[in-house]
Amino acid sequence: MADRSPSFESLQGETIGVLAGWGRFPVAVAEAIRARGGRTAILAIRDHADAALEPLADVHGQIGVAEIGGAIDFFRRHGVRRVTMAGKIHKKKIFARRAWMRHLPDWTGLRTFWPHFISRRRDNRDDSLLGAIAGAFDARGVSICPATDFAPDLLAPDGHLAGPAITARHLEDVAFGWQLAKELGRLDIGQTVVVKDRAPLALEAIEGTDECIRRAGRLCPTGGMTVVKVAKPQQDHRFDMPTIGVGTLESLAAAGASVLAIEAGRTILVDQSAIEASASRLGITIVSCHDDGGLPLFDAADLAA
Repeated sequence: MADRSPSFESLQGETIGVLAGWGRFPVAVAEAIRARGGRTAILAIRDHADAALEPLADVHGQIGVAEIGGAIDFFRRHGVRRVTMAGKIHKKKIFARRAWMRHLPDWTGLRTFWPHFISRRRDNRDDSLLGAIAGAFDARGVSICPATDFAPDLLAPDGHLAGPAITARHLEDVAFGWQLAKELGRLDIGQTVVVKDRAPLALEAIEGTDECIRRAGRLCPTGGMTVVKVAKPQQDHRFDMPTIGVGTLESLAAAGASVLAIEAGRTILVDQSAIEASASRLGITIVSCHDDGGLPLFDAADLAA
């Protein structure tokens, strides 16, 4: 097997920008940057970021999701030349009634997003909008980089990670769900599918992974489902990397799901030791696979009778 151990770049003396959304992921990234000698300029997305970020910041600010010019100015003012996006943006909050009042675009944001709203040749999918944001940053001399450039140890290794051994029946569901999830990602709709006995129960869209899993639980109260979460075939590692944490497992347990399959080397594990402990406690199997023509690969030793 090829060596997939993370390589650690020294960040001594460099200030790294963190554009922080919801969840523990931005906290883990900030901790990794500081552990490697870097300074952190953390800009929290309003209504999203964890309060635990502020003590990890050498400089800290808050901004609306569409204030692109303000974000660039903040990072340039603090000598930042490399920024990473970490954490989820809750689209339900952005589309909520009167949400625009808390997330008004500034002039740069308006210029960045306006073409997507007026041109029928452009769309408002995640890749399109995030790519436009990255272009606006690049134009002002600030590069958006993958979070794993600064915290490579957060990437999932391959194999059986936690919980009971996977059964042959669930392995069939993983292979079936894998193909569905890859196609869903190719269309830039979502990254997660829930299946049982090779039947799709729920596909992720704007609601996010946890709500997708809960919806599957309501549709299949007998439980035993398999959840598959993968990177998009065209995944840009600078943003929207698949991420799981303890909260994901709690959603699986509440829904009655049995197995979580993720993509090795292309999925972020936030607090891996806590994830493994929770999976063992909840009886949830976690397997991490490499993509091979849409089918995940396992050794026979990973299978339960």
